[in-house]
Amino acid sequence: FQGFVEMLVEMVDTQARGIVHNETSRKVVAPVALTVFVWIFFMNFMDMLPVDLIPAIWQHGYAAAGHDPEHAYMRVVPTADLSVTMGLALGVLLISLYYNIKIKGFFGFIKSLFTSPFHAHGPIGIICLAPANFLLNIIEFVSKTVSHGMRLFGNMYAGELLFMLIALLGASASLSLGGAALFIGHILAGSFWTIFHILIIILQAFIFMMLALVYIGQAHENH
Repeated sequence: FQGFVEMLVEMVDTQARGIVHNETSRKVVAPVALTVFVWIFFMNFMDMLPVDLIPAIWQHGYAAAGHDPEHAYMRVVPTADLSVTMGLALGVLLISLYYNIKIKGFFGFIKSLFTSPFHAHGPIGIICLAPANFLLNIIEFVSKTVSHGMRLFGNMYAGELLFMLIALLGASASLSLGGAALFIGHILAGSFWTIFHILIIILQAFIFMMLALVYIGQAHENH
């Protein structure tokens, strides 16, 4: 276990070194990236539990507390909820803005919003291009944040939905003449999708972490 943890830390540190070249920033950014990777991995891994296990436990607990169990709501996979993934993406955006201001200075950051990506010489050219530069930079920040959160949400939501459909396939086995075939299909589809989904769980956590490093690393670049 210790060897696995050391390998994980070294992997994240290597990626951080290749993207964030500021050593002082990396002392904070690398642990943040490691936390993001592990946190998202465990949230994604909730998809490996039986789809009705935790909702059933919550339903019984809800009834024991004197409430109507039919109104017990439990969403098992946090990253299949858009509010969670967008919250994570907004966190990355705030860190990126912080380093933009820290590295470039407040006025330097404001200046970069109006003077890049299109550069101009002379005050007239700068004034003419300032609105377009500002608009493009705002669109870039918004689009990166939205796509960052939506990518993780879309993949995990689709995976959760497929697990539910496979579970319904098994449940419908007792309601049809071809029940045995449906049950076999349920076992095979569930097994194949679980094995494949393990790769998705790891990959999506890795991609989110890498994009977080890239966006924070971009804050250290001067146009």
